[in-house]
Amino acid sequence: MYENLKIENMTWQEFEKKKDNVIILPIGATEQHGPHLPLCVDTILAQEFAYRIGEKIDGVVAPALSYGYKSKPLSGGGPLFPGTIDLNGITLQSLVMDIIDEFVCDGFTKILILSAHFENEAFIIEAMDLCSRKYGDKVKILLTNWWDPMSPDIIDKVFDKVPFPGWALEHAAVTETSLMMYFSPKLVKEDKIINTDNVSPATYFRYPIEKDIVPPTGVLASAKSSSAEKGKIIVDNVVPNIVKIVKRAFG
Repeated sequence: MYENLKIENMTWQEFEKKKDNVIILPIGATEQHGPHLPLCVDTILAQEFAYRIGEKIDGVVAPALSYGYKSKPLSGGGPLFPGTIDLNGITLQSLVMDIIDEFVCDGFTKILILSAHFENEAFIIEAMDLCSRKYGDKVKILLTNWWDPMSPDIIDKVFDKVPFPGWALEHAAVTETSLMMYFSPKLVKEDKIINTDNVSPATYFRYPIEKDIVPPTGVLASAKSSSAEKGKIIVDNVVPNIVKIVKRAFG
């Protein structure tokens, strides 16, 4: 499924013919997501949204970047857990700039970046800004994620049994777990989902990171009541909303 969208499956001649289309770069992370979800959650979410958007806009999808910037203690807690592989900010910025340069060198002028890792945003925007200064009006670069384009009423539908904790704490909780149940159910260990109290958001950052600021499970808010049906509700709402954003941005 979606095999014809993936540029890694194309010959160079097929790829060259797509240069007038939108090219989508999914960016995720390799980061702990509690005992019930795999390290690849952010990358899978970025890819799966990218494929569905690409299908709607006749776009092409580049291989995902599966490493991201360091998660903050109370929006992931990644550095405290084995398996989280972080990039320095300048590394992510340089990597994104290099990839944008390559897309432009191959003739693409409409680039959509879809990030599914909360902390990536600032460094991707810096890369976009520096590339835009170089290329000017000839190249349009757009960044979005899957949570900001969500319609407000979807929050009430998804959080019908537990309160919405805010996006920073919604890590390995209801939305990510529901999306994984919808996209890749075999990777969800439902028997490991625990009912946990929400962490209280911190009003400061301290380094070295206080080890007890994140629960030992790595889960910041309850994932109870997650379901594939809720994942589908999110996808069915977010994909057309992003398609509208893309069409407005690229014309």
